[in-house]
Parts: sequence; structure tokens; C-alpha cells
Amino acid sequence: MALKAIMFDLDDTLLWDERSVREAFHETCLVAANETGVDAEALEEAVRNEARELYESYETFPFTKMIGINPFEGLWANFTAGEQPEFRQLEQLAPIYRKESWRRGLLKLGVDQEDLAERLASQFGAERRSRPHVYEETMDTLRHLHGKYKLLLLTNGCPALQQEKLDGVPELSPFFDEIIISGSFGRGKPDPSIFQHALSKLGVKPEESMMVGDKLTTDIRGALSSGIRAVWINRENKINNETYSPDHEIKHLSELEELIANF
Repeated sequence: MALKAIMFDLDDTLLWDERSVREAFHETCLVAANETGVDAEALEEAVRNEARELYESYETFPFTKMIGINPFEGLWANFTAGEQPEFRQLEQLAPIYRKESWRRGLLKLGVDQEDLAERLASQFGAERRSRPHVYEETMDTLRHLHGKYKLLLLTNGCPALQQEKLDGVPELSPFFDEIIISGSFGRGKPDPSIFQHALSKLGVKPEESMMVGDKLTTDIRGALSSGIRAVWINRENKINNETYSPDHEIKHLSELEELIANF
């Protein structure tokens, strides 16, 4: 059956979120290094570990896991949108979580400065917001596909944060016929319900659609379980240790057109 629609993941598929986070950590940790003499890389590792552990200790963790909001998004998200009561809890928790993650990270390196932790928490958010990196091939790929297929953006995350990411790259959203954010829908990838919702929005059958994403456990698993052709974009030559495999694997978004042409 002919391909009619293509779904795209957002983070680390179209937007280079990993780079944005890495650079934000680097710049923020340099401030601490200059002020206290700590090793910037060691601080980054400590804060990442402390943030992850703290994030998983909150009663909101099962919800954030279901929606698909990771600990490092929590370090700059404000959680001001979303109808579920958990988002109001997260909105209250966020400032505490951000400061405490940095405070604990500093403590691991022998620095006990609460005011510095608060400043670093604020700076990290500002640094991340100033870095909306887009892969160089993203716009050209979407431009070539736009008008030939129905395009849908299917992203896990907090509605306010994902919208903020999109607002940071205003030329991105107009390519899409539909945009679905898991926090607004109520379930995240790989839950089949969000893929069924996407198909309904597009008005296509599973076999007429394709999902393109970088995460095996969410994008690929969810698409496969919904009968949707799954394309794994594996830029870093990661090893697939899952029990399932994508229908196709590419290293660059520009490979999509040739892949589609060979269907």
C-alpha cells in the first residue's frame, strides 16, 4: 500500500537536543570551575547522576516516565501547561529539583555553597534556552517531503517545554499538518494509544504510514506494535540490544527520500 503519511519524533531526530544539553552543562559547569576550582567535567557527571537519582525519587516519576519527560528536561522545564494534576505538582517541584540537583552535585565535589547552586540552576536553564540546535539536514528533508505526504510531529514531553522548543525554531512547525505532544494527549510513546491517535488525526491506515525516530524503546517499539513502518535514525552507530528491530535503519535524515522511493 502506498505511503501517505510520515510521523517524526522531535528531540534528537529533528532537533539536536543532546548537543543543546551538553553545551548547557559545559558552560554552566565552567562558571563553577572558575569560582571554586572544581573540575567542570566531574561536576557535570555528578549533577547528572544526582539529578537522575532525585528525579526518580519523586512520586511524580511514574507519570513523567509514562509521558516521556527525562531528568535533564526537568532541569529547565517550568511545567506551566498540561491538564493533569501531576503537572501542577511538577510546577511546584521544579525550582526545588533544579537547585537541589546542583547543590548535591557540588557537594559530591566538596563544595557546600547553596547560593552558587541556585545561580547554576538558573544559568543552566538560560544556557539551554539559548541553544535550539537543529540538525543541518532537517529543514531540507522536511521541505522535500512537505506537500508530497502528510507530516505529523509526535513528541514525548511536557506541553509547555516542547512548545518552547518549537518556538525556538519557528520555521519548523509550519511543515507539519499535525503536532501531538504526549503531555497534552495523556500517554507517551511507546503506548499504542498515542500512535492510534496520530493515525486518526492523519486519516490514514497503519500500513500507509511511517514513523521516523532515534529511540528504539519509544519511537520504534511503539510504531512496530501499532503496525506502522518504523525507521530508526541511528547517527551514532548504536548497537540494537532490543529483541525487536526497525523496518529500516538510516544514519542521516537525507536518506529518507531514497528509502521511500524504493518502496
